[in-house]
Amino acid sequence: MTTTGISLAGKVAIVTGAGYGIGRGIAVGLAQQGAFVVVNYGHLRSAALEAVLEIKSLGGDAIAVRADVSRQADVDRMLARVLGLRGAVDILVNNAGVIGRTPLLELDEHEWDRVMGVNLRGAYLCSRAVARAMVRTGTHGRIVHIGSIHAVRSMPGRCHYAASKAGLVAMNRVMAFELAPHGILCNVIAPGATESEAWGTVLADAAEVQRVAAEIPLGRIGTPNDVAAAVLFLVSPAADYITGTSIDVDGGLLATPIPV
Repeated sequence: MTTTGISLAGKVAIVTGAGYGIGRGIAVGLAQQGAFVVVNYGHLRSAALEAVLEIKSLGGDAIAVRADVSRQADVDRMLARVLGLRGAVDILVNNAGVIGRTPLLELDEHEWDRVMGVNLRGAYLCSRAVARAMVRTGTHGRIVHIGSIHAVRSMPGRCHYAASKAGLVAMNRVMAFELAPHGILCNVIAPGATESEAWGTVLADAAEVQRVAAEIPLGRIGTPNDVAAAVLFLVSPAADYITGTSIDVDGGLLATPIPV
């Protein structure tokens, strides 16, 4: 990724779920602009280590840190390690997430809790912990949540997923208001169809890729770099007056007229 005019030299960033897909793209993008990046992972250590190696091969600096973001003890341990190494956190990107595809009539509590636990509880736990550290160290930091256009655009089988992403938007607005006096900015980025492991079966079918792309005004599926570029904007000085909002990175999909 090449992004001119942005320097994150000396900044410390935590990106959750950063071993692959959108999270990895964000981690690499932040590192390329000079940030020291904490590549968080829950289970896939090999993917996280590959992300760290990629960052270092590009001249950046990063470490991989395991933490289940739905568990407070794990989040606290991760933050303690980062603070012990660097003394402060400037950027938090709540990217860790899971996608559920279960119709409402078949949706049990375990599946509901699994999706909510990572997507919403995880963002809450990480945001609270990092915001407390930012306030304590006097850091005018940035918190970015990776949401989804499914917070406002329905898709069958994603009742719990949509609820978790809509919850991020609502939570972010309150966070932005409460943390503004501390100079901490909070925003959401809502990707549409984006090349990632979650879209693996679609991307493997050329005809399906064409069908999905045809629904998008810009005529293509998004990439992790598209999302990373939006994150870079929000954590840069160019976004100093932006907080409490959500930016759709969807190629114009939500602007598509309703058929009449």
